[in-house]
Amino acid sequence: MQDNSELIARAQAWLAEDPDPETREELAKLIDAEDTAELTARFAGTLQFGTAGLRGELGAGPMRMNRSVVIRAAAGLAAYLKAKGRTDGLVVIGYDARHKSADFARDTAAVMTGAGLRAAVLPRPLPTPVLAFAIRHLGAVAGVEVTASHNPPRDNGYKVYLGDGSQIVPPADAEIAAEIAAVASLHDVPRPEAGWETLDEAVLGAYLARTDAVLAPESPRTARVVYTAMHGVGKDTLLAAFDRAGFPAPTLVAEQAEPDPDFPTVAFPNPEEPGAMDLAFATAARTTPAPDLIIANDPDADRCAAAVKDGADWRMLRGDEVGALLAAHLVRRGARGTFAESIVSSSLLGRIAEKAGLPYEETLTGFKWIARVDGLRYGYEEALGYCVDPEGVRDKDGITAALLLTELASELKERGRTFLDLLDDLALEHGLHATDQLSVRVEDLSLIADAMRRLREQPPTELAGLPVTKAEDLTRGTDTLPPTDGLRYTLDGARVIVRPSGTEPKLKCYLEVVVPVAGQADLPAARARATDLLAAIKRDLSAAAGI
Repeated sequence: MQDNSELIARAQAWLAEDPDPETREELAKLIDAEDTAELTARFAGTLQFGTAGLRGELGAGPMRMNRSVVIRAAAGLAAYLKAKGRTDGLVVIGYDARHKSADFARDTAAVMTGAGLRAAVLPRPLPTPVLAFAIRHLGAVAGVEVTASHNPPRDNGYKVYLGDGSQIVPPADAEIAAEIAAVASLHDVPRPEAGWETLDEAVLGAYLARTDAVLAPESPRTARVVYTAMHGVGKDTLLAAFDRAGFPAPTLVAEQAEPDPDFPTVAFPNPEEPGAMDLAFATAARTTPAPDLIIANDPDADRCAAAVKDGADWRMLRGDEVGALLAAHLVRRGARGTFAESIVSSSLLGRIAEKAGLPYEETLTGFKWIARVDGLRYGYEEALGYCVDPEGVRDKDGITAALLLTELASELKERGRTFLDLLDDLALEHGLHATDQLSVRVEDLSLIADAMRRLREQPPTELAGLPVTKAEDLTRGTDTLPPTDGLRYTLDGARVIVRPSGTEPKLKCYLEVVVPVAGQADLPAARARATDLLAAIKRDLSAAAGI
C-alpha cells in the first residue's frame, strides 16, 4: 500500500507531462483536494494494451483514456513498426465522433510523423470499416481506429490493425505493449505540428465502390428500410451505399441520425441493449408505406442489427439469426470459399456450410481471428458482426452487411416471403438452433475471476437436466484453437461457453440448444421447448457460477 505522499508525487509527475488542458485541470483539482480514493483509482496501474487495443473511461491518469495515454500508445506502436523494419511505412488513422476522438487521431498522426513514419488521417469521423478498407487500399503497414464502438458515452478506445487490414493478435499485442512500457517520458516523444496527410474523399469513394460488389448484379432492390445510426457515424456512408445500390432511400430515425458523443436517447448505444431500438420501432410504426426491415448500426458502424415484423410487433433478430440468414443467402447465390465464425456463435453455420459442401472453420472470439481464416468468404459473430466482403474489409462491416440484408429482404419480398419464413426453412432443414446469452456487468472485476474459478474448481455435471458430456478449460487450448480464458461445456443437445469480455467489465455466457423438428407443424412446440431449455440452463449456470 503506497502512502499518500508517493501517490501525490506520482500524480504531480503525470500532471507535469499532460499536454491536455482539460485533463490537467481535472487532475490538479484532485491533487489539491487530496482526493486519495479517486487518485488511487486513477493511478492503480496503467490501461492494459491487448488484442482489443485500449478501451476505457475518459479522464486524467494512467488508468483512463486521455491524450497522455494515447501518445504513449502511438509511440509504442511506432517503435514496434520500426523494429519490424517498417521504417518509412504508412499508418492510416481513422476516428469516430466520440469525445476526444479527433484529438487522439491528431496526436497519433503527430507521433507517427515524429518517428519518421508516414501518417494519413481519414477526412472526418467515418465508420471503422472504412479505416479497415483504407489500410489495404493504400498499402499501409498499420492502421489505428479511435473508437469505443458501442461502449457508454464516457468511454473511448484505440484499436490497432496491421498491414493485412485485420486487428492485431498475439504476439503483436504483447510486443507493442512492451514498447509502450518502454516510453520513459512524453518529453522524449517527438510530436511535430504538421507533416502528415489528411486524406480526401477519394478513399471513401473507393470504399463505396467496393460495397456494390457484395450485391448480385441483377438482384431486386425493392425492400424499404427504417435505419438508425444510434448517434454514431454510419448515416452518411450507409445512405451513399444504398443510393449507389439503387435501394429506396431509408427512413431515418431522426432522433438518432446525427453523431452525438453524449448518446442522449439510449442508456448504452448498442442495438442489443434493452430499449436501444425503441425509437426505431416507433419510427417504423408511423412510416408509410410500411417498412420491410429495420436496420441499426452501432456508433462506429462496424456492427449491423436487424428487426422484422412479427405479427403486429417488431422483433429484433438475434445476431445468430442474421448470421444464418446471410449465410443461406450467400449459399443460394453460389458463394464459394470458407465460412467461418467464432466459438461463441451458433453451430448452425457449420451445418449450412456442410450441406453446401463448403469449408467451415471455428475460431476464437473476435474478428481479429475470423478475418485470418484462409480462403475466407464469409465470417460472422453473434455480437452483430458480419464480414461479407473479406477481400475489401478484413473485419466486421455494418454497411455492407446492411446492403446484403436488404438485398435478401428484397428477394424474399418478390416471392411473398419474409426473413421469418427463411428461418423456419433453416430449422426444418437443420434442426431448430436457438441461442441466448447470460451477460453480467460488474463494477468489481474480481467477481468475474471468482466466477471463473468457481466453475473451474466445481464444473457442473448437468444443466437443465441435460448431462454435461464434455467440459473443456480453453486456457489449455484445443486441437484447433489457441489458448484463451474460457470454459466450454458440451451437453446432449446443447452447448455453453463462459468467458470474460475482452472490451467491457462483463462475464459472458453463450448458450445454444438444438431441438430436432420433424415438420412445419412441430415448429411451435420446438420453439417452446428451446425457450424452456435456455431459461433452465441460464438458471442452473447462474447458480453454478455464483452470479
